[in-house]
Amino acid sequence: MIRAGLVQLNVTDDPAANLPETLRLVAQAAEGGATFVLTPECTNALGSNRALLRTRLYPEETDPTLAALRDAAAKHGIWLLAGSLGLLTGDPDGRFANRSLLIAPDGSVNARYDKIHMFDVNVSETEVYRESAGYRPGSRATLADTPFARIGLTVCYDVRFPQLYRRLAQSGAQIITVPAAFNHITGAAHWETLLRARAIETGCFILAPAQTGFHAETEGKGRRTHGHSLAIAPWGEILADAGTEPGVTLIDLDLDEVTKARARIPSLSHDRAFTGPDP
Repeated sequence: MIRAGLVQLNVTDDPAANLPETLRLVAQAAEGGATFVLTPECTNALGSNRALLRTRLYPEETDPTLAALRDAAAKHGIWLLAGSLGLLTGDPDGRFANRSLLIAPDGSVNARYDKIHMFDVNVSETEVYRESAGYRPGSRATLADTPFARIGLTVCYDVRFPQLYRRLAQSGAQIITVPAAFNHITGAAHWETLLRARAIETGCFILAPAQTGFHAETEGKGRRTHGHSLAIAPWGEILADAGTEPGVTLIDLDLDEVTKARARIPSLSHDRAFTGPDP
């Protein structure tokens, strides 16, 4: 049995101001017995002003939020998923990385995943997002080995691309993480359904820590996220829903449920080749 702790945050575009609350909730999760603690997408900062973020973000090697989270993992002796951090890169076009990092109990970074699918959508006439304008997409899926489970790493908008989840599950994932800053409009319509579908299709536990509420910006109109961090069982049941307030949600996971679900519906081994239609 593994106790996981989902940390739900309401961050601004100021990483230094966000960090104390993040560390407080990580400590609260560890004190509650969680040995695997997960924070949401954009743990260090969430904002639309790319020029301002460029003055507040750091490369991975010197990022203060990552350094503090690595220290926290070592202090509490936990596995800690920094759901994602906005990080400076050496890319000529200046785009950031949206990177998920799995930290081991000794404080070392065990695995990294750069978000593959960019949120470039027109949610409504007033809700338009072009994530790819500020963040460069990743190109490689990541599966992490830990003493308690094999973990597939994904981020937010990835959840709409089931082929990624199937690949992770067929490669041995038992838990798939989906840290998110899900839009409040699409979240209300699709968040729960998408996460339950990914769990059912893969026979994995899905752990999805989320941002929540209205996120103020130093320069900009701000944005609203859906909240409702969720833990989903391999058979599709909702094990926990964090609602819309920041905080910690604790869940006990029995990995035998992965084996049971896949034995009942062994669809991961039922792929068949087919042809057409042409795209």
